[in-house]
Amino acid sequence: MNVYDFTVQAMDGSEVSLADYKGKVLLIVNTATGCGFTPQYSDLQDLYDAHEADGLEILDFPCNQFADQAPGTDEEIHTFCTGRFGITFPQFAKIDVNGENAIPLYQWLTSTTSFEGFDGPMGLMLGGVVKKFDKDYKNNGNIKWNFTKFLVDREGNVVARFEPTKDMKKVKAEVEKLL
Repeated sequence: MNVYDFTVQAMDGSEVSLADYKGKVLLIVNTATGCGFTPQYSDLQDLYDAHEADGLEILDFPCNQFADQAPGTDEEIHTFCTGRFGITFPQFAKIDVNGENAIPLYQWLTSTTSFEGFDGPMGLMLGGVVKKFDKDYKNNGNIKWNFTKFLVDREGNVVARFEPTKDMKKVKAEVEKLL
């Protein structure tokens, strides 16, 4: 099984096969518009601008499961992201990434990867927050917060997971290795 086995929902409600992205390097991200990590949209767009022509696709999945930080409709979220950050990479319908309503793609992503640990001072703070609702958070693959990223190679295999506190320069370096 790989990422190409899944379909996801576009903002307009249509189904999109991830097989449409065969041969591309993918960065799959769960996002939120009202999060402390929301400025990462700028870093993601810069990465996309630099490497879309090289075969990079960033797949954005808004999620409201973490402190209700992605309120609004899909259209409102998209308008915010394009207006404030100028995003041009694909953005899909809002989803759940954990729990019984998690979409199959995220059920698979979280079952095939492990939590990579939080980095830096923000990581210490975030660990305390996450521990309140997931006491065993260090030992399961669940998504811990907004802006968790999965790097997928050109064959559809997950090759890295980056927690939201991972320095975007390190994420960029790993993406560039695959390109």
